[in-house]
Amino acid sequence: MDVAIAALVLILLMLAAYRGLSVIIFAPLLAMLAVFLTDPAAVPAVFSGLFMQKVGAFLQLYFPVFLLGALFGKLVEISGFSRAIVGAVIGFLGAGRAIPAIMIVTALLTYGGVSVFVAVFAVYPFAAEMFRQADIPKRLVPATIGLGALTFTMDALPGTPQIQNIIPSSFFGTTTWSAPVLGLTGSVVIVAAGLAYLNWRRRTLAAAGEGYGRAADLVNEPEAVAGAGAINPAMALLPLVVVGTANLLLTLWIPHLAGDTVRVSLIGLEAPLEIEVARTAALWAVEGALLLGIATIVVTAFPAIQARFAEGSKAAVGGALLAGMNTAVEYGFGAVIAALPGFLVIKEALRAIPDPLLNEAISVTSLAGITGSASGGLSIALAAMAEQFAAAGDAAGIPREVLHRIAAMASGGMDSLPHNGAVITLLAVTGLTHRQAYKDVFALTLIKTMAVFVVIAVFYVTGFV
Repeated sequence: MDVAIAALVLILLMLAAYRGLSVIIFAPLLAMLAVFLTDPAAVPAVFSGLFMQKVGAFLQLYFPVFLLGALFGKLVEISGFSRAIVGAVIGFLGAGRAIPAIMIVTALLTYGGVSVFVAVFAVYPFAAEMFRQADIPKRLVPATIGLGALTFTMDALPGTPQIQNIIPSSFFGTTTWSAPVLGLTGSVVIVAAGLAYLNWRRRTLAAAGEGYGRAADLVNEPEAVAGAGAINPAMALLPLVVVGTANLLLTLWIPHLAGDTVRVSLIGLEAPLEIEVARTAALWAVEGALLLGIATIVVTAFPAIQARFAEGSKAAVGGALLAGMNTAVEYGFGAVIAALPGFLVIKEALRAIPDPLLNEAISVTSLAGITGSASGGLSIALAAMAEQFAAAGDAAGIPREVLHRIAAMASGGMDSLPHNGAVITLLAVTGLTHRQAYKDVFALTLIKTMAVFVVIAVFYVTGFV
């Protein structure tokens, strides 16, 4: 019965997300339903003392990253830099290589700090135009954008400032650059397999006589894409380079300059503040890097952004609040589920997996799939089992950096099921339905999940980190 309660509320949350209902509303409701079915008298205390406490703790750590990332992405968009980058890549590769071109453009944006959602809106008009010129079926556009935004740049490439690569650092005391060899290996596997699959699909659909699509059947078609304007592509890339470089340098410098602990005493404080640097250095590094990226855009493109800055910054704040709250309530939901008797049964079953890395990968990707959120599933899994993973890894001689990379990559495995928010947004923006385009997105989901286990095998065979 206990397991059935946990399974019921998880399935209901998945259905709510699939139907487009707000997770911010339904996550607390379903979490309290689970508590009510277990112990009705505990509902008020669990809501205030556990659920809301975990929501607040998540926002305390990660909301600045959501906010700065959203603002950086919006400025890249309104400055015209994203269009210049897209135009340059298209000009270099040509419209005939639409699939790798769009993947590269999207990867550059997301690895440079632009959020997945912003990248979708920025790239889609160019993707549609290139696919139309090459007569590639439009149904492949979501998977192509997804390959660049939702796979290797999200959690595999070392140093990526996306939230999925930041969350493990708070649990393992690591940095976003953890296990670079394994991260690069996984990225190569994902890109090679993903491009091979998409090009195979392109040839198969072409052989069946399917082209871009009939105009009468197409939805949300963008206007014809104009040129990238007078913006130098190198100038457009500069903020992305600044973010990546600053993230690396700050990751190295902060522990050296700050030491093991930062202690602050102010007159108004009842007790001195003490911050453990190892657990916050990665967050400080990303936040500092994004601030420098924002400053770079302001300095280099002030005339282009000044008229739209107020409007754009408000939109960025709204997007950050929505994305941050969605993930925070899933984190709170996971904390409540982790406290239920049914979850303890599930946890013990997962603990029975003898290998620490397989245990971590299966646990994280399973919870990411159930919640439909990479960051949500990752937060749930690590909040409940990070100490277990760390202890088992230490006993087996597995570096914490490897645990970080496997957890991050596993979160982006089965998360992209039909109810995933990014998938729903991607299909809506491109004007396609699950029936038309999800098959190819799911193929990438399988490739990404497979890549995690390839990386685990590489580590055990070679010992490379």
